[in-house]
Amino acid sequence: MPIRGERGATLRRGRTLVRQDRGQAAAPMIAKEKRKLTAWVVYSKAISFWAPGVLLAKLGGMPDPNMQQAWREKIALFSLIVLVCCIVVYVTIFLAMTFCPQDVAKKQSNVFQIGDQSTPNTIGILGYAYDTSSAHWTASMSFTPTPGQDLTPFFNVPIPSECNSDKLKNFRAANYDVCVNNNGNNGCPLGDVDKGIDANGLEKMDQRPIGYDWDKVGSGYFVINGEVLNLTPYLLAVDKKAAEGDMLDEAIFGAANAGLVDATLLFQRTSEMKQASKCLMARFKAGVLAKDTPGCFAVNLFNYVALIIIGGIVLTRFFMAVVFQYFLSWQLVRRPPREKIRPLSYNAAAPWTGKKPQTGGAAAKLGKGEEDELFTIMLVTCYSEGEESIRGTCDSLCLTDFSDSRKLLFIVADGIIKGSGNDRSTPDICVDMIEQDEAFLDPQPCSYLAVAAGSKQHNMAKVYCGHYCVGDHRTPTLIVVKCGTPEEQEAPKPGNRGKRDSQIILMNFFSRVIFNERMVPLHYDLFRKVHHLMGVTPDLFEIVLMVDADTKVYKDSLRLLVNCMNNDQMIMGLCGETKIANKRDSWVTAIQVFEYFISHHLSKAFESVFGGVTCLPGCFCMYRLKARKGNDWVPILTKPEICEEYSQNVVETLHEKNLLLLGEDRFLTTLMLRNFPARKMMFMPQAICKTLVPDEFKVLLSQRRRWINSTVHNLMELVLVRNLCGTFCLSMQFSIFLDLVGTVALPVAVVLTYILIVRACTTKYNSVAAYLPLAMLILVLFLPGVLIMITTRKWVYIAWMFVYLLALPVWNLILPVYAYWHFDDFSWGETRKVQGEGKDKGHGDAEGTFDASKVPLKRWEDYERKRLRSIRRKERQDQQFDDGSSYNMPTVDDSAKAGLLKNSVEDSMYYESHPGYSFMNDSTTNSVYDSSGTIGHYPQQHPQQSLQQHPQQYELQNYPTVNSNSVYGNDPDPYGQSYNDFSYPGGGQQQHGGYDDFGGHQDQQYQQQQQPPPSRQRPGGPREYN
Repeated sequence: MPIRGERGATLRRGRTLVRQDRGQAAAPMIAKEKRKLTAWVVYSKAISFWAPGVLLAKLGGMPDPNMQQAWREKIALFSLIVLVCCIVVYVTIFLAMTFCPQDVAKKQSNVFQIGDQSTPNTIGILGYAYDTSSAHWTASMSFTPTPGQDLTPFFNVPIPSECNSDKLKNFRAANYDVCVNNNGNNGCPLGDVDKGIDANGLEKMDQRPIGYDWDKVGSGYFVINGEVLNLTPYLLAVDKKAAEGDMLDEAIFGAANAGLVDATLLFQRTSEMKQASKCLMARFKAGVLAKDTPGCFAVNLFNYVALIIIGGIVLTRFFMAVVFQYFLSWQLVRRPPREKIRPLSYNAAAPWTGKKPQTGGAAAKLGKGEEDELFTIMLVTCYSEGEESIRGTCDSLCLTDFSDSRKLLFIVADGIIKGSGNDRSTPDICVDMIEQDEAFLDPQPCSYLAVAAGSKQHNMAKVYCGHYCVGDHRTPTLIVVKCGTPEEQEAPKPGNRGKRDSQIILMNFFSRVIFNERMVPLHYDLFRKVHHLMGVTPDLFEIVLMVDADTKVYKDSLRLLVNCMNNDQMIMGLCGETKIANKRDSWVTAIQVFEYFISHHLSKAFESVFGGVTCLPGCFCMYRLKARKGNDWVPILTKPEICEEYSQNVVETLHEKNLLLLGEDRFLTTLMLRNFPARKMMFMPQAICKTLVPDEFKVLLSQRRRWINSTVHNLMELVLVRNLCGTFCLSMQFSIFLDLVGTVALPVAVVLTYILIVRACTTKYNSVAAYLPLAMLILVLFLPGVLIMITTRKWVYIAWMFVYLLALPVWNLILPVYAYWHFDDFSWGETRKVQGEGKDKGHGDAEGTFDASKVPLKRWEDYERKRLRSIRRKERQDQQFDDGSSYNMPTVDDSAKAGLLKNSVEDSMYYESHPGYSFMNDSTTNSVYDSSGTIGHYPQQHPQQSLQQHPQQYELQNYPTVNSNSVYGNDPDPYGQSYNDFSYPGGGQQQHGGYDDFGGHQDQQYQQQQQPPPSRQRPGGPREYN
């Protein structure tokens, strides 16, 4: 738990439920031990029994059994999605038709209540209402009819056809003439019913039935199946005596004598009695029960409960999003007060502690940062983007108002690739943009373990070291070029392993540095160059900002996100708002504007209140590498379990491939939430970036196929996390479940929406229940418009909302159906095109066999020992050469036991080229090798002091501020004043750094950027191994 006073502005978390498994670690999402025969495998084979393996191999082009199983699992998933869609359609449309048929529902909603004094001139004949305002009675009426009174006994009703069955010929009541003098009405004074209605001037009232309450069903009245029957004339005509042996009479008089109002069960015993009940209803019907039938009552109850739950969730999300935007987010982005600033943490027990680079590192020219500026890595992953996109991204990152001494630009070029329309390869574009450091002009490829299967698990990369110069900023920069092994240089994309591999390079590097674990050669190379550029060892870095190569961040975005990390130590991940830079390029970009807006300001804002944002977009997000906890730290993104699971290279099932190969950004978020359910994932609307979205429909189709499929599979994992905030309907778990159902039911959602619109236009609204569908439609479609007016006050987004609504068939029908049918497509499709490339097959296929001996794993001190020995050997050789003597050459142990690298690419020759660079030979310590092969550091003034006398393992180090005018003294806080301009209400306009015109005034700065020396060697190519 964080120390007192450090919890952020989000809602305080407490214990919601007591479960035995709440304190247990989450099970791995990717199981290491694969079970060949599971219930899911059996179901997938059963549902696709009609497609045998031979047929799939010959006609389907799937000879590999794994491809066949993936196709079968796709069919199984598709069948489940169809089942969910059918359930949604049945519950929405056909549930009411089943339990409350339309004729019953219409009758219940259109009844004329008996005794209703609001319409006095109304009577009932055969159960229907008639208007008597223009009546002229042909017979003398000794009374004035009461509203709704049944006048059927006053008419001569002919025997209906329902009573002419042979089954009823022995029943007296079926054919008895009730127009006798002793029927209570002196016969039938109004004549035949058909002629009497017209002769007496009665007008039928639109088939409105007469409705009875239970208390209005008096003596002589019965209820059968909800129909009210007036049998008083028959009872009086037969002198209230039942015919002997007449089953129907026995039922009628038994009910009358017992005072039984609902006689339905008496008429359901035999088929003759069921037929007799239809006959009685046709002859003596007086009306219907005004109460709902059990089926209609259940349907209405279900509709009300559904409206309350869904409407409550929609309204809750809306109000929570507004609360977050107005009251919570502004507290987090403010410059943190002094009491929340903690000193920088580092690993005091590490062998490199206290060492300074001896190469005259450029960090001395960078100055020092503010106390609240955490050391931050700015990761930019590149694939096939052009120079304009990459340069725009790097410029925006370097121009952020964050000290250059506290940020490191870390660019990863994913293979020797030439993007479509580019004149150079991506690595050449990246390297040409920096001013290379003279100490590392000719980097050599270093091996590392890649996220791939088979022989591709061994990859090599070169690390270019220098500075990115733009304006007054000179930002330390590392460029990692994945160039591939010598064996794959003739392949189409040497070194390409995917975006997840690019992220894992960074994550594994810092994880091994923090824990001082064994490193691959690439990690050691990165360590030396980070130390050289920044003047500090990599274990001081706490934050990583991940940005795509086609994204431009606003000037204040980095500082705002770091402020949030300082203000709340429980935050482990953040994202800002992503806006569209090319919104008017085509209709494809236009329909995405509102979708991007609402996904941030409604969905992510609501999730941020509870600290559970389910997806941090990879184009603009920030993670903690480690978090402060008292005087210690805990690993977050660098947690070994997270690195291990995120770098999973054995991906076999369709579920695993959709998780790892298509949506790595969402998978990483899911992984973090599962491992740290008590920590927070947040969205900060004040931190803004702009990105380019697909402007062609085929590219959008390919992108959303990956996003939708990865969303479904990640929600399936998140819905199983029981430690999330809340309980039952008011929990994040239930909200995730609704998101999952809503995602898979998207294809029928648009159909139901249009059906709801048609019904809303044709329904006669005469009750509260009739307004429920209309209220739901207005709530779902137009509540986001209210959110726009409250949060942004930009009316143009209202227009974008209507553009989005017009494109609902695209979003809810075309894209989901295409995505679901391509569950077994794990490629990136049209999203990133490479020049001369065919269809991308993804990175999940294994090729060849991995040879682990090609990638050595050694500790940092082993690499350093090897380098120092090489330097000393060369110095001795040079000295003896100068003396002209070659006798008594010293024996140097260059064996593997001494820390030499096996199968590396001339590492010793590379490190010998920089003899002045040493961690262990500085003015403060001497390096001593003990008998066990470890390294101890002994201060010169205390030569007998042992390594075991170090202070505590993890120390905190204070760094001074830039000048005496610190914002943490008595001087006013300039950020507090500028942030007050953002506050609502108050009329102040938002000032996000003026990035809307980013492309205009930066052109001059592009031309001023310094170019690297022309004599350096270009990245990639097989010539490196000659």
